[in-house]
Amino acid sequence: MPLSPIVQDFVAHFGEMGSRWGINRSVGQIYALLYATREPLCADDMVEALKVSRSNVAMGLKELQGWGLVLLRHKPGDRRDYFTTPDDVWTILRTLAEERKKREIDPTLTMLREVLMREPENDEERYAQERLGEMHALIEKLSDWYDDVKVMETDRLLMLLGMGSAVTKLLETADRLPGFGRKGAKDSKAS
Repeated sequence: MPLSPIVQDFVAHFGEMGSRWGINRSVGQIYALLYATREPLCADDMVEALKVSRSNVAMGLKELQGWGLVLLRHKPGDRRDYFTTPDDVWTILRTLAEERKKREIDPTLTMLREVLMREPENDEERYAQERLGEMHALIEKLSDWYDDVKVMETDRLLMLLGMGSAVTKLLETADRLPGFGRKGAKDSKAS
C-alpha cells in the first residue's frame, strides 16, 4: 500500500508531533494514516503502509480506541477488523478535548481542592495555599467555560470562533456603559 507524498508528509508529521503530545510516535502515525485514508484499513494494511510491527499497530489501535478516536468497521465476508476515524473533525476535536480534560485537568482540580481543604501549618503553607487557590480558580473557570462550549452546536461554535477580536470590541463597549462590564461592576459595588 504505497502512500502518496501528501499522506507520507502528514503521517511523518503526526508521528513527530505525537511525542510532543505525550503519545507514542507510531500511535500518531496510525491515527494520521487512518484520518487521511478514504477507506477503513485493517492492521495488515497499516503494518505495510507504515513499515512498523504488527504488535506496534495493535497497541496503537488499542490506545486510539481507548481515546475514542478510531471507529471499528467490518466488511462483509472478511473476518478482519477495519478501522477509520470519525468523519467530522469537530467530533474528533471534542473527543480529544474531553479525554485530555478527564486525564489532565480533572485530576489536577481534585488535587488542588484536597490541598486547599487542609489547614496550613505556617506562613509558607498559607502563601502556597493562596497561590494554589488562584490556580484552582483559574482552572475551574476554564473548565466551566469548556463545559459550556462543548455542548454548543458546531455552527454556533464556528460563529463564536469567527468573532475573534469582535468579542474584545464588544467587551470594551460594555466597559463604557453604566452597569455593564468592568467599570459598571465597579460602579455598582461602590453604590
